[in-house]
Amino acid sequence: MQRLLPKSIRQWIPTYEMLVPHPTMPRVLGTSRVFGTSRWIATAIAVCTLGGATGCQSFSRPPSLFPSDSSLYDVPDEDGGHHASESNSFGDVARKNTTRVVNFVTMREQENVTKAKDLYKQGDTVFRQAGTMNDEEAKTTFHKAAKLFRRANEASPGTALQQDAMFMQAESLFFADRLKEASEVYTELQKTYPRNRHNDRITARLFSISRYWIDTEKATEGKWKFLNLTDHKRPITDADGHAIRVLDQIRYDDPTGKLADDATMAAAAENIRQGKFEKADEFLTDLRETYTDSDHLFLAHLLGIRCKLEMYAGPQYSGLVLDEADKIVKQTRTRFPDKLREEKYSEILARAASEISFHRAERLATRAQFRENKKEYGAARYYYNELLKSHQDTPHAETARTRLAAIEKLPDVPTPQLAWLTTVFPDSKASTPLETTFDNGEERPETDSPTMLR
Repeated sequence: MQRLLPKSIRQWIPTYEMLVPHPTMPRVLGTSRVFGTSRWIATAIAVCTLGGATGCQSFSRPPSLFPSDSSLYDVPDEDGGHHASESNSFGDVARKNTTRVVNFVTMREQENVTKAKDLYKQGDTVFRQAGTMNDEEAKTTFHKAAKLFRRANEASPGTALQQDAMFMQAESLFFADRLKEASEVYTELQKTYPRNRHNDRITARLFSISRYWIDTEKATEGKWKFLNLTDHKRPITDADGHAIRVLDQIRYDDPTGKLADDATMAAAAENIRQGKFEKADEFLTDLRETYTDSDHLFLAHLLGIRCKLEMYAGPQYSGLVLDEADKIVKQTRTRFPDKLREEKYSEILARAASEISFHRAERLATRAQFRENKKEYGAARYYYNELLKSHQDTPHAETARTRLAAIEKLPDVPTPQLAWLTTVFPDSKASTPLETTFDNGEERPETDSPTMLR
């Protein structure tokens, strides 16, 4: 190969034969070549550097420098044969070698579709054997099958075989009770192949995993929790947080799927259990606006009202959430008249409406008291009258009547302090005359505008 290169290039790239191996060179670097000398480090750096130099003119192939026979650039394909194609440029070969080095260093399986098929068949055989076993023996065998499917996955990137291998790897981990690892592989498959043919089953698996984690947290609620270092079914810590993230990922990966609304409601319910009402309100709002035909729609309205009321911080803060809660109450009465025929639901909604009215009356009473303390009795009377007009059935109504009677004859605004000083010392700024006349007796316009005077 070096005889085809000018002397300057041979001196500049001493490891060129290692970067572009001859078709007969073994695909995996030998032990002596890798670990024998420091040449391994220089080679790896050169490979990684040249791998992205496809479009660089300095590494393009001059037609006068290389022979036209393209068989020199044949590289072994996945089936072990050789093929010549236009894609086998210097940059493509460098990238493939870079991938081989990276896979070798990270202990991943080298790309080989034929070997991937064999590994998949072995994994499938072990998987079926595990189905006939019991308890711990079956879990161990399923875990062994997962390792075989993982190797098949690594050996066939970008192929349909990889999709099936990733799915079966996750399934094996699922039945081996390694739920955290299974959820990660399921999620990676959804991210890599958003429209894969296993989508529905993946969604169902992830939903069941998240529900298991939530139920586990409910069972241990109120107890001391330590880092989980022994149970492969649960994350190391924060199992309920992981469950919510998985449910949210289901909605993101498959927003029109069968379980999208179920995942949304489950995430909202778990946030309510944890007291995170703002996050729960986001999920419930999404459910009401996006999944209008969901079976959870009525419950989303009731829980949405409760979340809004829990988010309300008091009369000293914004009352926007009260307006939003009142809007949901009206929507519920309009959309679900049949549901409200049941006494328990109608009572829940009536109680929520009364609570909203109480908070609004409290806000008006607080504003009126503030104005009254500043002796702005006109504004205080306005707020008291508004309270009586809209919220007569609240406890604040009686207080409003009492205070209105007490401030009825008081002035609307307080008398300015030291007002007599204005009379003694009037404003020094001259007032504009109301009417003046010119020397000839004609009336001057009532303006100081130079234009009008002209």
